[in-house]
Amino acid sequence: MAKPMTKTQLVAALADQMDADKKTAGAALDSIVDIITKEVAGGGAVTLPGVGKIYCRERPARMVRNPATGEQIHKDADKVVKMTIAKALKDSVNG
Repeated sequence: MAKPMTKTQLVAALADQMDADKKTAGAALDSIVDIITKEVAGGGAVTLPGVGKIYCRERPARMVRNPATGEQIHKDADKVVKMTIAKALKDSVNG
């Protein structure tokens, strides 16, 4: 498996694709991340066309097991960020 692309590599690729400098591309990327973070943290969802949908899901309170001791403990309700991958992306990877 290949190493994941770093932010620096992503900014460089974005700058090349946009025909812009790295500073502009970095600012654009930071703005997109900020918008997604605010929307998902507020309970909304963001769809990135061709990539997928990012959303927040609430998990109910539940009993979990400590793997070291086997002891059952109560875990409070919490939220988790999920992403559903778009069919177009799945198809491009698989075919």
